[in-house]
Amino acid sequence: MSHPGAGIVTTMVSSPLRELEAISRASARDKVAALMDATRALGAMGAPHALIGGVAVGVHSGVPRATADTDLAVLSTLDRSAVIQALVGAGLRPTGEFSHSAELRHASGERVRIVFDAGLDPMIQRAERLRVAGVDVPIVRKDDLIAAADPARRRSKALRDRADVELLRGDVPDPDEGW
Repeated sequence: MSHPGAGIVTTMVSSPLRELEAISRASARDKVAALMDATRALGAMGAPHALIGGVAVGVHSGVPRATADTDLAVLSTLDRSAVIQALVGAGLRPTGEFSHSAELRHASGERVRIVFDAGLDPMIQRAERLRVAGVDVPIVRKDDLIAAADPARRRSKALRDRADVELLRGDVPDPDEGW
């Protein structure tokens, strides 16, 4: 009697780990390309902005963090339509608008979220500069990320926020630690 699914593993051409690594490299390239294009467009229009969210957590902690998009905070007093038009001019395609954000998609497929939130304006003003592929990318400071990741603030994201804070404080997993 044949077991359902028998042979699935034997038909794989490469290991799952190799496939996962390839996907991870492609995803990282997509994130960097989207970040560079968005940063150049925002910089060209003189829009104060800064990298926030999971990508910023990964940069500050040194541990890549799974995230569905690249988040940039833009000074809340800017003209939203001018910001979106600048990004469209850089090849990003709008996919949705919400009260405090706009969603776009980069040509690579990477989702880019632009956040307009007055609470982030001081963090944008204090942002550090990170040189990536010849471009200065403003990134919110580690202490500001910790303050913004207040687990009590967003109940639906409390576990991820707590994990981000621990990463930012230096509780980085040791790959040799095991389970």
